[in-house]
Amino acid sequence: MKKIILLLCLSGCGFTPMFVGNDTDIYVSPIKGINGIELRNSLNAKFGGARDTNAKYTLNVSLGNPVTQYKARELTGDATWQEVSLTARYTLTETKSGRVLARGSDTASESYTFVRYLVASNASYNNAIKNSLTVLSEKISTRAIVATHSLTSGDKTSK
Repeated sequence: MKKIILLLCLSGCGFTPMFVGNDTDIYVSPIKGINGIELRNSLNAKFGGARDTNAKYTLNVSLGNPVTQYKARELTGDATWQEVSLTARYTLTETKSGRVLARGSDTASESYTFVRYLVASNASYNNAIKNSLTVLSEKISTRAIVATHSLTSGDKTSK
């Protein structure tokens, strides 16, 4: 019963969800490096698929190199736990006018186990990188969708 009342209240307020059925017309320019390719693919997936350079908006992302930091050590001085962090700077512009809609920087980090076995350490590190890229993709895509959605919903109300 509470759900029905909530739906009735929301239906009259003009609320429209941002993430429902609307593909965002954002071209994600190439990002250098292997991690950049992964981030770009993830962002394109968030925006409903890859777009060409004629898209309404352009997202430029600069991804920094991973920074690793020791978090725990054994009594012998060997590292057992590390943290890797990635920072991305981005700018969202209107393609035709070049007007900047959003600009910012986001960081994501993930801890991972660092053991003596090289294969296990590499797998743990690669998973931490992948998880950090996923978090960056979520942060950047949410900010881009909010920026473009506010413009498109503003266009609808002004007509």
